[in-house]
Amino acid sequence: MARVDASSLGEALKERIVRTNKVQKTNKGGRTMSWSTLIVVGDRNGHVGAGMGKARAIPDAIRKGTDDAKKSMITVPIVNGTIPHEVLAQHGASQVLLRPAAPGTGVVAGGAVRILLEEAGVQDVLAKSLGSNNPVNNAWATIKALKALKTVEQVAILRGKTADEVKRGSALGSNGVVAEPVRPAVVDAVESAVQTPAPATHPMDEALNVSQTEGNNA
Repeated sequence: MARVDASSLGEALKERIVRTNKVQKTNKGGRTMSWSTLIVVGDRNGHVGAGMGKARAIPDAIRKGTDDAKKSMITVPIVNGTIPHEVLAQHGASQVLLRPAAPGTGVVAGGAVRILLEEAGVQDVLAKSLGSNNPVNNAWATIKALKALKTVEQVAILRGKTADEVKRGSALGSNGVVAEPVRPAVVDAVESAVQTPAPATHPMDEALNVSQTEGNNA
């Protein structure tokens, strides 16, 4: 995916601070204190980027993070206010799952994931963090997920087909009949366990039950 020239977006870019962290480095002369920041930059119209900055003072760290975010901006495909399809991405121990949502749902996410989606201009989306809650790793995982999004037109170009053919192929099988959705193996296993009849009673157990009943009657 080609990167976006931040200078072409002008004053539409807005920066948001996701995280500030005070760090220190121990050297021969003692400890050197500095600040690390995670910054998100976006125009709320399909362009977003994230970057890290580190400096002795917070303003310098924010400026460096903003410059880094502007250098790594990407274009996010948005269809009717939401993302075109479901996507799962991982960075380190963090996993981020994004799903399209109906109009009016809003951005159902938190932390760095929510800030990135809002600055990208996504209005309706369902997001879930499945791994570590580290904001830095979550931010990079979200960027990977947004990079993996493709519209129907982009998929059609990759397959050498028209957009209508791709849409029909997603719902029709090779014989032109609507294809049944793939059933997860877990669902089949649970249903088979429920439908399996109970094992037959052992003859010895029946004899014990009879003797206990006779003893109670006596």
